[in-house]
Amino acid sequence: MDSTRAGSGSPVAGLVLAAGAGRRYGRPKALVEVRGRLLVERAVATLAAGGCDSVAVVLGADAESVAARADLAGATVVVNPEWAGGMGSSLRAGLAALTPTPAVAVLVLLVDMPGITPEAVRRLVGLAAPQVLAMAGYHTGRGHPVLLGRAHWAGVAASAVGDVGARPYLRERAEQIRVVPVADVADCGDIDTEADRARFLAAGEAASA
Repeated sequence: MDSTRAGSGSPVAGLVLAAGAGRRYGRPKALVEVRGRLLVERAVATLAAGGCDSVAVVLGADAESVAARADLAGATVVVNPEWAGGMGSSLRAGLAALTPTPAVAVLVLLVDMPGITPEAVRRLVGLAAPQVLAMAGYHTGRGHPVLLGRAHWAGVAASAVGDVGARPYLRERAEQIRVVPVADVADCGDIDTEADRARFLAAGEAASA
């Protein structure tokens, strides 16, 4: 059994997938603002605050505008020229960019999930090892963030086509996946439309009332 863990000094990378055009929203979701910050800024900051030693963010649609407007200081920006082919190409681009680094695992987060918290990230990062596969657990099942040990990167990249990302690879290895409960500290809802954004904001106001 591999005993390597992030806590013992092994680096863990964070990877934000933020290349989509956001067709349902009407603009790239990386540029959507929530509580004074762009979604892409929030995602990068969440991974960093949750213990990722480095963070890479994959841009695609309107990449120049996103890079110009967003504060991505400290993150490695990867531009995916094949972003229109779906999320799978962005995952491949991100993994390729991280392969030369010393990271033993990567924690993948989608840009449109502002309810993911640093504490949720921290719980998954604590499991990092080259052989690990782990997903966040919610009341309705499992979801993001997803932790992929380095030993799985090549297999994930080979199966990531279209918009499915790592899903086929993980489905074939369901019995290997560690599910980390995070429902008490995170919300896995995504923001696809302005109505979703309004609901997220309203839920936050209700929680703080």
